[in-house]
Amino acid sequence: MSQLRAAAARGLRRSGGRAVPPAGQSRKGASPRGGVPAPAPDPPPAQHLFSDPAEIEALRGSLLAWYDKCKRDLPWRTLAATEPDADRRAYAVWVSEIMLQQTQVATVIDYYNRWMQKWPTLQALAQASLEEVNELWAGLGYYSRGKRLQEAARKVVSELAGRMPRTAEDLQKLLPGVGRYTAGAIASISYGQATGVVDGNVIRVLCRLRCIGADSSSPAVIDRLWDMANALVDRSRPGDFNQALMELGATVCVPKAPLCGECPVKQHCRARRRVEKELAFASQKLFGKPAPVPDVEDCGLLAGLWEFPSLPLAQGLQEEKQREALADHLRAWTGWPVVAGGLRLIGEVVHIFSHIHQTYVVYSLPLDGDVTLDPALSPSRWVTEEEFHASAVSTAMKKVLKAHEKQRGESSPGKGSKRKRGAKQQGASSTHPGTQLSLRAFLRAPTSP
Repeated sequence: MSQLRAAAARGLRRSGGRAVPPAGQSRKGASPRGGVPAPAPDPPPAQHLFSDPAEIEALRGSLLAWYDKCKRDLPWRTLAATEPDADRRAYAVWVSEIMLQQTQVATVIDYYNRWMQKWPTLQALAQASLEEVNELWAGLGYYSRGKRLQEAARKVVSELAGRMPRTAEDLQKLLPGVGRYTAGAIASISYGQATGVVDGNVIRVLCRLRCIGADSSSPAVIDRLWDMANALVDRSRPGDFNQALMELGATVCVPKAPLCGECPVKQHCRARRRVEKELAFASQKLFGKPAPVPDVEDCGLLAGLWEFPSLPLAQGLQEEKQREALADHLRAWTGWPVVAGGLRLIGEVVHIFSHIHQTYVVYSLPLDGDVTLDPALSPSRWVTEEEFHASAVSTAMKKVLKAHEKQRGESSPGKGSKRKRGAKQQGASSTHPGTQLSLRAFLRAPTSP
């Protein structure tokens, strides 16, 4: 699906997090100037969370029932399910997780079987030479993985008396090369610890289930997904649940053309509901039935992040009408008499969220003088360019700023440029309480006069 928004590359405001005003209105307010750090992101809206215990139980049951019926027969799963010795069981899972990093399952199976046949225990691996390890690893790539695995096995044997750590926290702390995901996988599958896991497949599944479109590579979003995974994991079958979630992402909820009809948890998927809503909207439009313009903020895609002032646009809206709509929006936001003719078209920026193709029509707005916003109404602030990059902003907003900077760099210097420099110094040197940098200068670091 696609969305169209107009954005003014001037100023930042907080997106989502609370009730969103109707299109055409804005959230006002400003923080004091002068290097104020960006506030921490607000908690995500309720629709991004699993807060209903009944839904959580239903999702767990549906996913585990599907896994029991449809899971792939993999050698490490067989060992994890049949090996009575906890250390051997953890070792078997550990080897599989290290091999599966950056490598497809089909490729790993033969390597795994040969490895476990040659070195069935930690003690056997610890006694092997690095040359033997590299020889067996040949073809899997990323040879440092095998080396780190053997180093960690030697540490377990020599420093931990051959006993694997029993919790995800200790596994990550004590074993070199074992990160948060691998530790969680070993602990949940081998020891039954009720801890979640987050890998690429889990990220995709959770983002689709809760219709999350924010940058899933950002640390803030990853932390939220870990919280979600820990809340979802089935307490009685944590290992099976985590494997089921990963299996779903690997076989059904795939990156392109997911098999939504076969998904065991499709009734809990908010991205699917969103798509159905968009299809219904498109159908209404095809048959000439009036329907409201969908707002991307309906699904909280950028909740808790900062954004430039923007509003949704109807498809096919002429540039003149775009200017008028954005000018009205900015007048409400700033309280200043913004003239539509003063908006300068920068161009279009396309950004793809998890399931939405969004196009930003970017305008810039030069204004003389300082603009002070009311901090009592809602969070908005002026920032320097340095502060912008240090703030919690989405990749889409970074693209918007880049488009603005590119056009500014292509503009030839002249009379207007000198006037801009003057405005910047005036705004930067102002010492009146509550005064903001001018709109001309807010993205530039203040300089001494």
